[in-house]
Amino acid sequence: MKVSEIKVYYTNKNQEKIKIENSHQLYDLAISIWNMKTIELQEEVKVLYLNRNNLVLGYYSLAKGGISACCVDIRLILSTALKANASAIVVIHNHHPSSNPNPSKSDWNLTEKIQNACKLLDLVFVDHLVLTKETYFSFADKEFFL
Repeated sequence: MKVSEIKVYYTNKNQEKIKIENSHQLYDLAISIWNMKTIELQEEVKVLYLNRNNLVLGYYSLAKGGISACCVDIRLILSTALKANASAIVVIHNHHPSSNPNPSKSDWNLTEKIQNACKLLDLVFVDHLVLTKETYFSFADKEFFL
């Protein structure tokens, strides 16, 4: 009988670690990894993975959607966190190319679902950032994660 071996790899080539301490710093980092030419074209979701000291391990481009929506697979967010041996995550998405950073009802619902899923795996859900070219909304700043 033959059984396939499962192999999981994570490579961190960047020796410089960025420590996340606040939402403004998250926004600056998010803007640096976003393609500014397409930020207002379609929704995208990226996830930052952090170690237990809030040092960034890396990011994962989770999904690209249409003009006003994007499919977010929570299982993929969490499985990637486990593969990277992350202790914490930050979800980031550009908000509906309208340049309005205020979260929609579905953004609030998604954030709650991700938060509940993270608790099951003992992962810290640091923040969900909604960004535009000029500004952002931080769920953590609004004390959603207390």
